[in-house]
Amino acid sequence: MTTLFVLGSGSRGNCCAVESEGAVLLVDAGFSAREIERRAGLAGLALDRVAGIALTHEHGDHARGASGLARRFGVPILTAPGTWERLAPVLGGASHRTIGLRASAEIGPFSVRACGTSHDAAEPVAITIRAGDGTSVGVAYDLGRPTAAVRYLLRELTALVIEANHDEVRLRTSGYPPVVQRRIAGSGGHLSNRAAAELLEELYHPALGVVVLAHLSERCNNAEDARRAVAPVLHRAGFAGTLHVAAQDQPLPPLMVRAPRRMQLGLAL
Repeated sequence: MTTLFVLGSGSRGNCCAVESEGAVLLVDAGFSAREIERRAGLAGLALDRVAGIALTHEHGDHARGASGLARRFGVPILTAPGTWERLAPVLGGASHRTIGLRASAEIGPFSVRACGTSHDAAEPVAITIRAGDGTSVGVAYDLGRPTAAVRYLLRELTALVIEANHDEVRLRTSGYPPVVQRRIAGSGGHLSNRAAAELLEELYHPALGVVVLAHLSERCNNAEDARRAVAPVLHRAGFAGTLHVAAQDQPLPPLMVRAPRRMQLGLAL
């Protein structure tokens, strides 16, 4: 059985985890190590089973606690090469594993792949994690634009954590200076609710069972608007799974990720 934990997501910090076969892989560590441990305790996640920490990019709201956790648990950090180049001087000698479309990392029961995104960081990536039971989880936020590579990476997964950063009207009326608005809405920024809905419509397939909307802007979005934009689109596509909206200040309940039915039947035989 595979479980997805979303410990918090937003502009002040992001951290997810996938648990399968007694092992845990963290995806981003954008809170302090102590805060991640606190949230893990609230969610029932055993961090002493962590096998590694995968980072989407080097910004503090995604990488702040990585050094402390890597030292505490003696685990490697998985990043794209450009991200590691930026982070290595501050990571205190932590070991490194490279991830990418051509450089998957096998760690515990997980196979981890990544592809580049268009966010304004050194070498940002979206990440997929595949477990031995046939389940698969994708984490894609700070996207800017969903490139062909991102859409290819995220196809045929059983769970998705997808950015729904802002409502376009709220952004225009947010009071942010025009240059900040352009950065948020531009190709190096963040996905709107509408763009997230369009991406999810494209990525939908019958085995998709869990969708989490993440990285919501506190100033330009809220859970109700994000859900209102995405839920009807998924429903029309035929989605019969569960839709969740990640919060900034508290973890979601553990989310069970089920293997595609054909895999379950194969195991039953």
